[in-house]
Amino acid sequence: MGGVAFRLEFASMRAYFIRGADRQTILELRDAAVPEPGPQQMLVRVKAAGLNRGEFMTAPPAPKAAGTDAAGEVQKLGAGVTQFRIGARVMGRCPGAFAEYALMDARETMAVPDKLSWEEAAAVPIVFLVVYDMLVAQGRLEAGGWLLVTGITSGVGVAALQTAKALGAKVIGTSGSAEKLAKLQPLGLDLALATRKPSFADAVLKATSGKGANLCVNNVGGSVFAECVRALAFEGRLAVVGYLDGVLKAEIDLDALHAKRLTLFGVSNKLRNAEQRAATVRGFAEKVLPFIAEGRIKPLIDRVYPFDELPAAKTRMEANAHVGKIVVTL
Repeated sequence: MGGVAFRLEFASMRAYFIRGADRQTILELRDAAVPEPGPQQMLVRVKAAGLNRGEFMTAPPAPKAAGTDAAGEVQKLGAGVTQFRIGARVMGRCPGAFAEYALMDARETMAVPDKLSWEEAAAVPIVFLVVYDMLVAQGRLEAGGWLLVTGITSGVGVAALQTAKALGAKVIGTSGSAEKLAKLQPLGLDLALATRKPSFADAVLKATSGKGANLCVNNVGGSVFAECVRALAFEGRLAVVGYLDGVLKAEIDLDALHAKRLTLFGVSNKLRNAEQRAATVRGFAEKVLPFIAEGRIKPLIDRVYPFDELPAAKTRMEANAHVGKIVVTL
């Protein structure tokens, strides 16, 4: 009887799909079949899901299930899943997260710390995993070092600020809005630079006694790439993670790259396999998640929308009106 009841109860669900139209991305709420977990997968009842700008920047060639990360309760286990049980509170990468039910790969899933609400848990996975990748795994940011973040009021930018401060680093952030920057002062922002233009390198050099930033996170894109290079210290690292300006090309100062022994790297999961992504999850769980579990890092949520208002949440994100993460709840 239990198996029959399960199939009847979970026969269909509501889910958002994303499609392209006139060079834009459109969200559509549809009825869809509840997915069946395969090997190493879990069916999760979604409680909350976070918005990630990258998903909405490029229209898919064909309509697809929308959403990239979520938090929820485990409902069914696929073959080979032994680290989680039915009813467990989990969070993680979750393709098709804007739905009542979705699948998570157990290798990329984490238990939700007791102190986190569903909304806070949904604000963690993608942005903080990206931040771990670029600040710790690739960026090698150390206590006392300087981090520069362009477009710091974005979800990734705020998470980078919080993680860097927990690691003992100093943070400089740029934004076109002085009002938004003021909201980050309580989080420990050391220097706020209100500008959308590539005109911040001199201020960074002054703040760092002429040395420059040890690590720069470029959320903005090609329009500030050269300025980021100017602002870097000897053996500085530059992480490219976003293109808010839509500029995908930039000139590289080869003399600066050569003389200052700079490292340039990208931060993306597009071409990584499941094991590579799982390695990042394990590193994050060891190095950064304890800060969140202990309350030293509290995810900054800009606004929470009900599930039916996801299109309005998308509009807020695309208007750059938010500071931190936008979340939808079911």
